[in-house]
Amino acid sequence: MKKLGARSFISLWAMAAVVGWRPLVATFSLAWRNDQYTHILLIFPVSLALIYLEWPALQSLRTSNLRVGALLFGISVLVAALAMLSALPPDVRLSIGMLAVVLWWIGAFVLCFGTRVARALIFPLCFLFWLVPFPNAMLNAIVSFLQRWSVLAADLLFVAVGVPVAKDGFLLTIPGLAIEVAQECSSIRSSLMLLVTTMVLAQLWLRSNWRKALVIALAVPFSVAKNAVRIFTIAMLGTRVDPGYLTGRLHRQGGIVFFLFSLVGIFVLLWVLRRTETHVSLTTALRPSQS
Repeated sequence: MKKLGARSFISLWAMAAVVGWRPLVATFSLAWRNDQYTHILLIFPVSLALIYLEWPALQSLRTSNLRVGALLFGISVLVAALAMLSALPPDVRLSIGMLAVVLWWIGAFVLCFGTRVARALIFPLCFLFWLVPFPNAMLNAIVSFLQRWSVLAADLLFVAVGVPVAKDGFLLTIPGLAIEVAQECSSIRSSLMLLVTTMVLAQLWLRSNWRKALVIALAVPFSVAKNAVRIFTIAMLGTRVDPGYLTGRLHRQGGIVFFLFSLVGIFVLLWVLRRTETHVSLTTALRPSQS
């Protein structure tokens, strides 16, 4: 089969953008106006940058693969038909429609550049699935998870420093203050941003798949800890220093501060794992070969 190139890929990509303009526009509009979906705005440029970094080394592997590409096209069309023809809630239809667009893009990539290039770029290609917005039910489940564990972790922090605390659902009561950890306090935006950022950093810094998986898995408890420290810090400052902290800028806009602290923790973890990875590689290289 004749090799297809960048022009063919761009044409197929543009075709998906034209046919699937409704879910595309709706998804990016949702990401722009709703903080819970802000991470979507980062996905496409990050994926494109990762592909660009690896692209020069993959030129010799380029070859067209009609069979796998056509299979992904077929799945994409079926998924798109499900979104258009079924009586599903609008948020679910949007998720399915965006999933169809992403599948078409990946199918176009495999068709034009082949499975060997696709395997080498499996991370940035699969990273595109983050473009699919969570349906409301899934998002609410994630928020509830973060609320529940953030309350538990904050409760443990108060106990650890000797502050009397009573927990009732999402309500924490300490002397002089009752704290309700509402959905807005779940920090879903920064938690998703931390998870996405951790995935990219693990891909760039580490070679071992199990180390990458470990860092990504630990991003979830890091997010919970970040939320708990934020709740604990604002409560302690508000009751021990100045009640203005309970409604001030740290409460309303301080999420970035605690996000950066958690990101520092992720960097430290990545540094440690990279050191162990380098040590293992050096040990293997210096080990005498056995005849």
